[in-house]
Amino acid sequence: MSESTAAAGPSRLTGFLNAVERIGNALPHPATLFAIFALLVIVLSGFFSLFDLSVVNPGTGEVIRPVNLMSTEGLHRILTEMLDNFTGFAPLGTVLVAMLGIGVAERSGLIGAVLRLLVMSAPKGLLTFVIVFSGVLSNTASEVGYVLLVPLSAIIFLAVGRHPIAGLAAAFAGVSGGYSANLLLGTVDPLLAGLSQEAAQIIDAEYTVNAAANFYFMFVSTFFIAAMGTWVTEKIVVPRLGDYEGDAEAEEIKPLSSEEYRGLWYSLVSILVLSGLVLWGLIPEDGFLREAETGSLLRSPFMKGIVAFIFISASIAGIAYGIGAKTIKSDSDVMNGMGKAMSTLGVYMVLVFFAAQFVAYFKWTNLGLIFAIKGAELLQASGLGPIPLMIAFIFLSAFINLTIGSASAKWAIMAPVFIPMFMLLDYSPELVQAAYRVGDSATNIISPMMSYFALIVAFVETYDKKAGIGTVVATMLPYTIAFLIVWIILLVIWMLVGIPLGPDSPMFLTP
Repeated sequence: MSESTAAAGPSRLTGFLNAVERIGNALPHPATLFAIFALLVIVLSGFFSLFDLSVVNPGTGEVIRPVNLMSTEGLHRILTEMLDNFTGFAPLGTVLVAMLGIGVAERSGLIGAVLRLLVMSAPKGLLTFVIVFSGVLSNTASEVGYVLLVPLSAIIFLAVGRHPIAGLAAAFAGVSGGYSANLLLGTVDPLLAGLSQEAAQIIDAEYTVNAAANFYFMFVSTFFIAAMGTWVTEKIVVPRLGDYEGDAEAEEIKPLSSEEYRGLWYSLVSILVLSGLVLWGLIPEDGFLREAETGSLLRSPFMKGIVAFIFISASIAGIAYGIGAKTIKSDSDVMNGMGKAMSTLGVYMVLVFFAAQFVAYFKWTNLGLIFAIKGAELLQASGLGPIPLMIAFIFLSAFINLTIGSASAKWAIMAPVFIPMFMLLDYSPELVQAAYRVGDSATNIISPMMSYFALIVAFVETYDKKAGIGTVVATMLPYTIAFLIVWIILLVIWMLVGIPLGPDSPMFLTP
């Protein structure tokens, strides 16, 4: 290959990434986007109502026409239901409640101690796997993986004589590329499930999507993503980076103190006691956490209240750790931890306000249902089967992620269109949500629009002064390709076998 040909590849990639960055930076704030979309829906409702536009709901035979919000009645509804749209928006309460518990666990130091213990106690041969695996697990606690595990992994790699950027890349791949995988439910699960439920109710007003809708699939995905992330690190990233020749010096990694170990033991005991109580309520056929009338587990108070259990378990574990480690000395420390978690959600609350109006208007005007029926007719006419359609949707989600970084912002836009569309083809909202999460997660690590991407670039620059966005993207691109391949294969196998994606979460709807 000639030098000019070799140089053309990187230059084309750089040009593409620069274009993506310019487009992404030119976009308004996500909250502003939703405000614009809400206004656009109002205008479109008036425009389409001028024409004799109608579709037939294939499920009920009912004729559906646009509802005009640019009317006196529409204005009255917008004004009188604005507050209800916001307070009744499904993802709002679930995220707020879950974050209260996570805030206690983070404030006490429990999450940081667990991550340090996992990484520092790993045998050298398993160090990379443990870092990627820990990165995936850190998603339960939102941004902790970015601000703690990513820089810590670079320090650990440097301390054992390996290239620090390789350790950083492995952690970033787990934290961000494996964003949707986990062994536990995190804040993203109820958030996306709430948005999916709002979208599904465009077709079926009684449809519910529980927070554990994708839990089985994502639980299994954790091990595949950790294994693939390890392979990419060792076989591609480490050889490409070579020996570290920078001037950064290895730092001493402080082991956990006796107080921190005591806190971990206290936390473990508290979780075991809580788990015992939960099992006591679930295992017997007449258990107090099962549905009273039928004894069902899938529709039990436990499954419906999974967000409450996230809050309770995180709070109890955090408080127990804080007492043992002496990081919590009074109830004020607990409340301050909750308050700090809430303080990080200010922009999210603004985003949710406008997103809630957009979703409500989309539902009121029938535009979501009309677009879904028309889109479903086109997809049905295409002759594509379930697997090609889901793969195409994964790639669409992956591409959109390059320009809009927020997972919830994208899903709030995409769900009201694609979930009803696929529901009309008998694909469940849970399946569509799982496909979205695969595409969204895999390209997080190469998206300049991802909220923590600039932070990662700054971390890399501490070890390579010449590094920039291109350095990070070039390092992380092999992870994106590998994760997409392994996740698509896993989802295809899941669809062929017909395994539920989570509790009470089927692949397909009954026609």
